[in-house]
Amino acid sequence: MNVLANVGSMLVPVVLVILILAVLARNILVVQQSKAYVIERLGAFHAVWGVGIHFKIPFLERVAKAVSLKEQVVDFAPQPVITKDNVTMQIDTVLYFQITDPKLYTYGVEHPMSAIENLTATTLRNIIGDLELDQTLTSRDIINSKMRALLDEATDPWGIKVNRVELKNIIPPREIQDAMERQMKAERERRESILQAEGQKQSQILVAEGEKQSVILRADAAKQAAVMKAEGEAEAILKVQQATAEALKLLNEASPNNQVVKLKALEAFQAMADGKATKIIVPSEIQGLAGLCASAKAVFDSVEPNKASPAAKPPVKQ
Repeated sequence: MNVLANVGSMLVPVVLVILILAVLARNILVVQQSKAYVIERLGAFHAVWGVGIHFKIPFLERVAKAVSLKEQVVDFAPQPVITKDNVTMQIDTVLYFQITDPKLYTYGVEHPMSAIENLTATTLRNIIGDLELDQTLTSRDIINSKMRALLDEATDPWGIKVNRVELKNIIPPREIQDAMERQMKAERERRESILQAEGQKQSQILVAEGEKQSVILRADAAKQAAVMKAEGEAEAILKVQQATAEALKLLNEASPNNQVVKLKALEAFQAMADGKATKIIVPSEIQGLAGLCASAKAVFDSVEPNKASPAAKPPVKQ
C-alpha cells in the first residue's frame, strides 16, 4: 500500500505538469500572413492580433473571429430589376471587397455576406430604375462606378472596402432579345446597302475621272500637234524668206544690169503662167525682151535640128 501511495503521489505532479504544458501549448497561437484574430477577454473585445506568435490567457481570453485580409470575390445570383421604361430583366453581379477593419467586421453586422448581397440588390434596383433599356445595355461602366461608390460608403461602418463591382450578365426578356436581334439584322443590312452604294459611287467617280483625264490628254496631244505643225510651217516660211533674202543679197552684190533684172522678171512671169492663172498682164518694159527671147528661141530651134540630122548626100547624076 505504501508503494502504491508513493507511486500515486509521484504521478500527480507529472500529470499536472503535462496538463499545464498542454494548456500552454493550446494557448500559443501563430497568426499567419494576411490574417487577423479578434480576441475577447471575459466576453469583451480585447485586441486584434496580427502576424506573429501570441499567447492567449487560458479560460479568460478567446478568439472571437479569424478574419482574412485578402481581397475576396463573391458572385451573387441574378436579381430581377425593372428599367425606367418598364422592362423586367435579370442581372447578376460580381463584387470584389476587402476587410480593412477586423473589429468592425466582427461586431458591425451579424451576417456580413448576406448584408452585402441584399445591399447590392437594392442598390442595383435603384440605379436601373432611373435608366431605360438601351441605357442599361450600353452604360455598364457608369452602373459599375455608381454601385461601387454607394456600396463602399454603405459598408464602411462594417470594416469592408468595396474595390470593384461588375455586372456579369444582363438578361432581358425573350421577346426583347428577339426584337434586338431583328433590329441588329436590319442595321447590318442597312450598312451593307450603304457600303455597296458608296462602292458604286466611288467606281463611277473613278470612271468619270479617267474619262476626263483621257479627254484632257487627247486635247493636249492635239494642241501639241497643232503647235508643232504651225512651228514647222513657220520654220519653212522663215527658211524660204531667208533663201529669198540671200538670193536678193547675192543679186545685189553682183550689181545686175537692167537686162538681167528684166530676164528674172520674165522667168517669174513664166512660172506664173505655168500655174492656174488664165490671164497675165505683162509690163511694157519687158515686152520687147520677151519678143527678143522668142525670136532667139525660134532661131535656136531651127538650127538645132539641122545639127542633129546626118549630112545629105548629093544626088547621083544619071
